[in-house]
Amino acid sequence: MEQIRQIKQYADTLRLTQLRNKAEMVIHQAQIDKPTYLELVYDILKAEVLQRQKNDYDRRLKLAHLPPTHNLDQYDFNHANGVTKPQLKQLRELLWLEQNYNVILMGPSGTGKTYLAAGLIYHAVNSGYRAYFMTMEEIITVLKMKEMVSSALGTYNRLLKAHLIAIDDIMLLPIKKHEAVAFFNLINHLHGQCSIIITTNKSPKQWAETLEDEVLATALLDRILYRCEVVKLTGNSYRMEHRKRIFENNELEKENAHSEAFPPSATLPGKRPQNDNQTTGNQNK
Repeated sequence: MEQIRQIKQYADTLRLTQLRNKAEMVIHQAQIDKPTYLELVYDILKAEVLQRQKNDYDRRLKLAHLPPTHNLDQYDFNHANGVTKPQLKQLRELLWLEQNYNVILMGPSGTGKTYLAAGLIYHAVNSGYRAYFMTMEEIITVLKMKEMVSSALGTYNRLLKAHLIAIDDIMLLPIKKHEAVAFFNLINHLHGQCSIIITTNKSPKQWAETLEDEVLATALLDRILYRCEVVKLTGNSYRMEHRKRIFENNELEKENAHSEAFPPSATLPGKRPQNDNQTTGNQNK
């Protein structure tokens, strides 16, 4: 028993966690199977390597920050959006990632930009890469907070060492000048050493309007488009075509729409009636 205790201590010192945690079981199984010394050492080291690979994968997958839907094996080609099977196959081969190419997924809302970007991040993680999925807003927050919050600094440092980063909804909302400069500095640092996937519903020419700085927008685009594939997604919104409703029965929905139980002018209890200007203002929002 003393030897087993020492084996566990030595295993702990060498960070052989599988041997440390399962020393008794390994020895007991060896007594039953009677492997050669070579086989025993091989099995012990193999178990350690496999566990470390699993731990590394679990960690990378957690840090990837993926949205719930991200499995490209379930990609719906029945919904025409401009991406063909050969194109998706080529994207999943990740040769472009090895060559530090960028990908811009551009198109209207609901055409699958986010799903495709997240799916490529997931596929990259499964292939052993350090890959992260973040919205533009999340990246701007990290850039603002990295000097004050340790978790933001940790995220920033991981981005600097990434193989692939997906930036969702880039230029969707206006950003301040100092935020735009910080974002440019990040892209400039990543240029040539990390691939970037961008999803946007605005053409690159419209980015200058969001940044309110044509020179900065041009410099940003110069770095992103230098080695880049622009994929234009089209068609109707997948979410709208497959939206979930409370009332699946259309006749029931029509009946409720014409019901007098809640006439348009009805007011909820405790609420004062709104004047015409207030009502019009709310409808325009």
